[in-house]
Amino acid sequence: MALDLNAFAAYAKVVELGSFTAAAEALKLSKSMVSRQVSMLEDELGVRLLNRTTRKISVTEAGAVVFERASRIVAEAEEAERDAVCIEGAVRGRLRINAPMTFGIRELGPVLPKFLARYPELVVDLELNDRRIDLMEEGFDVSLRISALLDSSLIARQLAPVRRFIVGTPEYFKTHGVPKHPRDLADHSFILYTQVQRPELLEMQDAAGKRLQVELKGSLLCNNADAASAVLMAGQALSLSPDFICYERLRSGELISVCDDWQFSPLTLHVIYPHTRHLSAKVRAFVDFAVEEFGPGKAPWIGPLDQAAKKGRK
Repeated sequence: MALDLNAFAAYAKVVELGSFTAAAEALKLSKSMVSRQVSMLEDELGVRLLNRTTRKISVTEAGAVVFERASRIVAEAEEAERDAVCIEGAVRGRLRINAPMTFGIRELGPVLPKFLARYPELVVDLELNDRRIDLMEEGFDVSLRISALLDSSLIARQLAPVRRFIVGTPEYFKTHGVPKHPRDLADHSFILYTQVQRPELLEMQDAAGKRLQVELKGSLLCNNADAASAVLMAGQALSLSPDFICYERLRSGELISVCDDWQFSPLTLHVIYPHTRHLSAKVRAFVDFAVEEFGPGKAPWIGPLDQAAKKGRK
């Protein structure tokens, strides 16, 4: 038996106000709709709830019992709705966040204390990984992702752009020489990031729009930039590195960038969350925080990036 809450609400309002007309006005429904809902409830229960005449209605014995229960059911449903609205309106509960491993450690982790201090009733459940996730299937509320193409079933708020640089140590270039043209990169050893399709294929274009593809040789294949950092800093290979990873070492001179007149396909940091009619307060709070910390022009690596690249350029 599948009883409709709306039918209980219609019946309770008819008994409370004493007429179908008054109930229809209170519920903002047509009189015929209210009458149909009450009749459907009677059919489902298999009992007559109201005696109807052209002049008045009266409640049967069974109807009185159902009215008491229906009133309680409707009141509890309304209370549950109010509680849900109250909970959703407050920034509290558990917020499940997913983010890339290196970005989460280097950039998100250091600003989380500020977020938690701002919302002391919130519990953050942070999971870091570099694989492609199904946000809804895996139960995440929100995700930070660095990508070019995104699932259209999700809402993606653009944050900071992410540029990439070909970088290596001064020692590497002293030993192996400095590539003068992107085609020369094919003669060098690279760290290849295996979380992307065809990591050995490097695509780029110059300022005039001329496109070029170079097939790279990998001395190390790895799914995490931090894990490969020792090989890079030991001067054993070059790396195509995102700006938020390499800008400090470019600025200090520990790394040098090459082929800077060529650009790679643009990437963007996004904060991603499911389509929903009512966005919860906790998700909205994190989205606003992500824009505050990593929005266009606000990300910590953006300000010193150009100066860093200029200093560490060959």
